[in-house]
Amino acid sequence: MHDVKIGVIAKPHGVRGEMRVHLYNADSKALEIVTEVQLKDVVYAIASARLVRGGALLKLDEVTTRDQVERLVGSEVCVTRDALELDDDDVLLDELVGCQTKLESGEDWGEIVEVISGVQDRLVIHQGGTERYLPLVDAFIVDIDLEAKVVILTPPPDLPEWER
Repeated sequence: MHDVKIGVIAKPHGVRGEMRVHLYNADSKALEIVTEVQLKDVVYAIASARLVRGGALLKLDEVTTRDQVERLVGSEVCVTRDALELDDDDVLLDELVGCQTKLESGEDWGEIVEVISGVQDRLVIHQGGTERYLPLVDAFIVDIDLEAKVVILTPPPDLPEWER
């Protein structure tokens, strides 16, 4: 199963089936490591991949025309976690979604419902009718236990909250 979403097909590049991929993590080297990707529930072998400014250029063995790429535009690019050669303590942002959060005191602080990637990655946390955006920085993360699906936090005292 290809369970890690690393990007999305943005547009064709040239006429021979190469495609531009917008990477969710601009620093990701995943396409240089893996040998296959999944697009729209189909697994494709990678012919070549190279990082470029703002993403990557990807060529798949089975995709040889611009028309084929155009049909794939908008498809999420997925890879298997095992293929990424991660250390046991590495955590992928997608794995945080669905985790419960607690403060160091043990107080429940809500559920991580989304991770917004950008210049500053943020956790979107819902607790009852309250929504919080917590910057994803080491200073605010005390511990992550993916088996228990619990993240222990020390959020700043002035973190804004919204009614949802």
